[in-house]
Amino acid sequence: MLDLFDWLSGSALAQTLTVSPRLYMFANAAHILSIGILIGAIIPLDLRLLGFFPHVPLNVIGPFLSRCAMVGTALTIVFGIVLFSVRSREYAANPAFLTKMVLLGLGIANALLFQAIAPWRQTQARDSVAPLPRCMAGLSLVVWISAVIAGRWIGFV
Repeated sequence: MLDLFDWLSGSALAQTLTVSPRLYMFANAAHILSIGILIGAIIPLDLRLLGFFPHVPLNVIGPFLSRCAMVGTALTIVFGIVLFSVRSREYAANPAFLTKMVLLGLGIANALLFQAIAPWRQTQARDSVAPLPRCMAGLSLVVWISAVIAGRWIGFV
Protein backbone atom coordinates (compact mmCIF):
# COMPACT_ATOMS: atom_id res chain seq x y z
CA MET A 1 0.00 0.00 0.00
CA LEU A 2 2.88 2.34 0.75
CA ASP A 3 4.11 1.88 -2.82
CA LEU A 4 0.74 3.10 -4.09
CA PHE A 5 0.94 6.17 -1.85
CA ASP A 6 4.49 6.88 -3.00
CA TRP A 7 3.45 6.48 -6.64
CA LEU A 8 0.45 8.78 -6.12
CA SER A 9 2.51 11.44 -4.32
CA GLY A 10 5.13 11.26 -7.07
CA SER A 11 2.62 11.54 -9.89
CA ALA A 12 2.66 14.49 -12.26
CA LEU A 13 -0.67 15.64 -10.85
CA ALA A 14 0.61 15.69 -7.26
CA GLN A 15 3.85 17.37 -8.26
CA THR A 16 1.99 20.04 -10.22
CA LEU A 17 -0.31 20.76 -7.28
CA THR A 18 2.68 20.90 -4.93
CA VAL A 19 4.49 23.56 -6.94
CA SER A 20 1.37 25.53 -7.83
CA PRO A 21 -0.45 26.92 -4.79
CA ARG A 22 -3.09 28.49 -7.06
CA LEU A 23 -3.91 25.20 -8.74
CA TYR A 24 -4.09 23.48 -5.34
CA MET A 25 -6.40 26.27 -4.13
CA PHE A 26 -8.71 25.75 -7.12
CA ALA A 27 -8.75 21.98 -6.57
CA ASN A 28 -9.57 22.57 -2.91
CA ALA A 29 -12.31 25.05 -3.83
CA ALA A 30 -13.76 22.57 -6.34
CA HIS A 31 -13.80 19.90 -3.61
CA ILE A 32 -15.62 22.24 -1.23
CA LEU A 33 -18.12 23.30 -3.91
CA SER A 34 -18.75 19.63 -4.74
CA ILE A 35 -19.45 18.94 -1.07
CA GLY A 36 -21.84 21.88 -1.18
CA ILE A 37 -23.72 20.30 -4.10
CA LEU A 38 -23.93 16.98 -2.25
CA ILE A 39 -24.99 18.40 1.11
CA GLY A 40 -27.22 21.03 -0.49
CA ALA A 41 -29.18 18.28 -2.21
CA ILE A 42 -29.18 15.54 0.39
CA ILE A 43 -30.24 17.57 3.44
CA PRO A 44 -33.49 18.89 1.89
CA LEU A 45 -34.30 15.43 0.51
CA ASP A 46 -33.64 13.72 3.83
CA LEU A 47 -35.66 16.33 5.71
CA ARG A 48 -38.57 15.88 3.30
CA LEU A 49 -38.43 12.12 3.79
CA LEU A 50 -38.37 12.63 7.55
CA GLY A 51 -41.66 14.53 7.36
CA PHE A 52 -40.59 18.13 7.04
CA PHE A 53 -42.10 20.21 4.21
CA PRO A 54 -45.00 17.81 3.54
CA HIS A 55 -46.49 20.24 1.02
CA VAL A 56 -43.47 19.79 -1.30
CA PRO A 57 -44.22 16.96 -3.77
CA LEU A 58 -41.67 14.19 -3.25
CA ASN A 59 -42.20 12.81 -6.74
CA VAL A 60 -40.99 16.17 -8.11
CA ILE A 61 -38.03 16.96 -5.86
CA GLY A 62 -36.93 13.38 -5.10
CA PRO A 63 -35.46 12.46 -8.48
CA PHE A 64 -33.93 15.91 -8.98
CA LEU A 65 -32.27 16.08 -5.56
CA SER A 66 -31.10 12.46 -5.81
CA ARG A 67 -29.36 13.19 -9.11
CA CYS A 68 -27.80 16.38 -7.71
CA ALA A 69 -26.50 14.43 -4.72
CA MET A 70 -25.02 11.78 -7.05
CA VAL A 71 -23.25 14.42 -9.13
CA GLY A 72 -21.99 16.13 -5.96
CA THR A 73 -20.70 12.82 -4.62
CA ALA A 74 -18.89 11.95 -7.85
CA LEU A 75 -17.25 15.38 -8.07
CA THR A 76 -16.34 15.29 -4.38
CA ILE A 77 -14.59 11.96 -4.86
CA VAL A 78 -12.73 13.10 -7.98
CA PHE A 79 -11.44 16.30 -6.39
CA GLY A 80 -10.81 14.48 -3.11
CA ILE A 81 -8.50 12.06 -4.92
CA VAL A 82 -6.71 15.02 -6.50
CA LEU A 83 -6.14 16.57 -3.07
CA PHE A 84 -5.25 13.21 -1.51
CA SER A 85 -2.50 12.71 -4.09
CA VAL A 86 -0.45 15.57 -2.67
CA ARG A 87 0.02 14.02 0.80
CA SER A 88 -1.34 10.51 0.48
CA ARG A 89 0.82 8.93 3.20
CA GLU A 90 -0.04 11.60 5.74
CA TYR A 91 -3.75 11.46 4.96
CA ALA A 92 -3.81 7.66 5.05
CA ALA A 93 -2.43 7.79 8.62
CA ASN A 94 -4.78 10.56 9.77
CA PRO A 95 -7.62 9.22 11.98
CA ALA A 96 -9.95 12.01 10.87
CA PHE A 97 -9.35 11.15 7.21
CA LEU A 98 -9.94 7.46 7.89
CA THR A 99 -13.15 8.33 9.75
CA LYS A 100 -14.25 10.46 6.81
CA MET A 101 -13.58 7.59 4.38
CA VAL A 102 -15.63 5.16 6.49
CA LEU A 103 -18.48 7.68 6.65
CA LEU A 104 -18.23 8.31 2.91
CA GLY A 105 -18.50 4.57 2.29
CA LEU A 106 -21.50 4.31 4.63
CA GLY A 107 -23.19 7.27 2.97
CA ILE A 108 -22.70 5.86 -0.51
CA ALA A 109 -23.83 2.37 0.54
CA ASN A 110 -26.94 3.82 2.20
CA ALA A 111 -27.73 5.90 -0.90
CA LEU A 112 -27.29 2.95 -3.27
CA LEU A 113 -29.44 0.73 -1.08
CA PHE A 114 -31.99 3.52 -0.78
CA GLN A 115 -32.23 3.82 -4.56
CA ALA A 116 -32.54 0.06 -4.96
CA ILE A 117 -35.32 -0.66 -2.47
CA ALA A 118 -38.91 -0.90 -3.61
CA PRO A 119 -40.32 1.32 -0.82
CA TRP A 120 -38.35 4.28 -2.22
CA ARG A 121 -39.94 3.87 -5.64
CA GLN A 122 -43.34 3.49 -4.00
CA THR A 123 -42.64 6.54 -1.85
CA GLN A 124 -42.04 8.64 -4.94
CA ALA A 125 -45.19 7.36 -6.61
CA ARG A 126 -47.49 7.81 -3.59
CA ASP A 127 -45.78 10.87 -2.09
CA SER A 128 -45.88 9.19 1.33
CA VAL A 129 -42.90 7.86 3.22
CA ALA A 130 -42.74 4.31 4.56
CA PRO A 131 -40.79 3.61 7.78
CA LEU A 132 -37.72 2.07 6.07
CA PRO A 133 -37.00 5.02 3.75
CA ARG A 134 -37.65 7.37 6.69
CA CYS A 135 -35.03 5.53 8.81
CA MET A 136 -32.58 5.51 5.93
CA ALA A 137 -33.07 9.26 5.47
CA GLY A 138 -32.28 9.81 9.15
CA LEU A 139 -29.15 7.70 8.84
CA SER A 140 -28.19 9.59 5.70
CA LEU A 141 -28.53 12.93 7.45
CA VAL A 142 -26.32 11.83 10.34
CA VAL A 143 -23.71 10.15 8.14
CA TRP A 144 -23.24 12.97 5.63
CA ILE A 145 -23.09 15.71 8.27
CA SER A 146 -20.61 13.59 10.23
CA ALA A 147 -18.50 13.12 7.08
CA VAL A 148 -18.30 16.89 6.63
CA ILE A 149 -17.28 17.31 10.28
CA ALA A 150 -14.63 14.58 9.93
CA GLY A 151 -13.35 16.30 6.80
CA ARG A 152 -12.93 19.56 8.67
CA TRP A 153 -11.23 17.66 11.50
CA ILE A 154 -8.46 16.42 9.17
CA GLY A 155 -6.49 19.65 9.42
CA PHE A 156 -6.56 19.64 13.21
CA VAL A 157 -5.27 16.11 13.87
